[in-house]
Amino acid sequence: MTSPHSHTPLLFVTGGVVSSLGKGIAAASLAAILEARGLKVTMMKLDPYLNVDPGTMSPFQHGEVYVTDDGAETDLDLGHYERFVNTRLSGRNSITTGKIYEAVIRKERRGDYLGGTVQVIPHVTDQIKHCIDAATAGFDVGIVEIGGTVGDIESLPFLEAIRQLRIERGADRAMFMHLTLVPYIAAAGELKTKPTQHSVKELRSIGIQPDVLMCRSEKPLPDGERRKIALFTNVPEKAVISAIDLDNIYKIPRWLHAQGLDQLVVDQLRLHDKAHPADLSAWDAVVEASEHPEDEVTIAVVGKYVDHKDAYKSVAEALKHGGLRQRTRVNLRWIEAGDIEREGAAALLAGVDGVLVPGGFGDRGFEGKVLTSQHARATGLPYFGICYGMQAAVVDIARHKAGLAGANSTENDRNTPHPVIGLITEWRTQTGQVERRSEDSDLGGTMRLGLQEQRIRPGTLAYRLYGKEVVAERHRHRYEFNNRYRTQLEAAGLVISAKSMDDQLVEMIELAQSEHPWFLACQAHPEFLSTPRSGHPLFIGFIRAARERRAAQQT
Repeated sequence: MTSPHSHTPLLFVTGGVVSSLGKGIAAASLAAILEARGLKVTMMKLDPYLNVDPGTMSPFQHGEVYVTDDGAETDLDLGHYERFVNTRLSGRNSITTGKIYEAVIRKERRGDYLGGTVQVIPHVTDQIKHCIDAATAGFDVGIVEIGGTVGDIESLPFLEAIRQLRIERGADRAMFMHLTLVPYIAAAGELKTKPTQHSVKELRSIGIQPDVLMCRSEKPLPDGERRKIALFTNVPEKAVISAIDLDNIYKIPRWLHAQGLDQLVVDQLRLHDKAHPADLSAWDAVVEASEHPEDEVTIAVVGKYVDHKDAYKSVAEALKHGGLRQRTRVNLRWIEAGDIEREGAAALLAGVDGVLVPGGFGDRGFEGKVLTSQHARATGLPYFGICYGMQAAVVDIARHKAGLAGANSTENDRNTPHPVIGLITEWRTQTGQVERRSEDSDLGGTMRLGLQEQRIRPGTLAYRLYGKEVVAERHRHRYEFNNRYRTQLEAAGLVISAKSMDDQLVEMIELAQSEHPWFLACQAHPEFLSTPRSGHPLFIGFIRAARERRAAQQT
């Protein structure tokens, strides 16, 4: 039988009172400190919804779908995790109730339960524990965030599973951190601790006693409130951590470290032999560059979901990271693509130093993205297209430079005379024969997902930015550049700067710098590999081009 002490030490992060308190950022910040202490850290998210993954969920409801190296479509919190720690995550690190029940039902159908009655306890909870072990094996510590708030009926199986893990492994192998709200009531002029007390009471009613309380509030917790919370929740006073609203999320690791949060974890999980004093100099450098910029630019993001900015969370962060690498503040102007169609690109893009067109699906707003590309080409405005933004640029160049009237993506016009963008299955590159897709094709059936290598053409802007010939980026899309139009579009001035390793798929396009100072678009999603400490070559180059544009406009 496996000893409990052979398992990875775990810290479970739960939330109470209200959602959107920032469990993901808090958990990731703690992970960053532990990593700065020399520990090998991994993270995972347990989401209570019944969807198997968020891949088909609306961005308006769920926000961004974050893609890992192995092609898993996951919660946006995994993006926070990877921006704060160096560990590359996978589908194992994102578990949903849907995944759990799918696995349990599959086992039941195979007869794995030997005809027994399948129940939430022990079968569902055992599957949850198995997934946690699979995702955290081999690390010094695993941080596991449970989605939702205490009291949600959907979260109960996850909470029961972690309660069992604490009993089975002991307090030195499983600890609980609970994030809760301490609201400031302006009329009374004071912080109120009662919501936190009730939240912990709810947690204790299902058998979980938190070891650490992280109290989210507008202002730091006074000593009196800290003592009161400790007394009523049975949590040591030193383990009541104040999590105030900060103007920069990258300040959070230093803030939490100053209160000794990482030491509490090291002490309880007995990690002293592996942990050294925290070196947060890299995070201090990020904050310093953010707090003391030497320049600034304004970037327009022309998208379909700008009223719900979490849909573009990684894009927004990657743009800021690109600025951090050159001490430049990046101001974002969010523009609805449909508004470009109605009001014109010239009016809405006036005064910006660059424009980024991000990914998306469906025809709504697509023509606005095409018009954005056309305007950027005509005015020399730095243009960065990602996924759908590349496809819009291809359509623009096909229509307005190659003279292919009516050119479009088959996603938006099944009968376009020039399908410059389409499903891979809609043509065969060997024969040039178009094979129209079935009306009932599955939404994910032709999706290209995950980390894939591509070969960059020497002498191009892309090559100068990356500085090497072979790179790997994460993908999430169904439609591709139609190879039948390669020669025609290249003759019109389109530069194909990167292709898949087998030469079959176009990965990046650009315009020659003799024609445009900085016009580049990629089919992949480079934002998923950008971090505040290192940035990403494409975003760094884009922000540099925006700075040069701004300087030229001011002279």
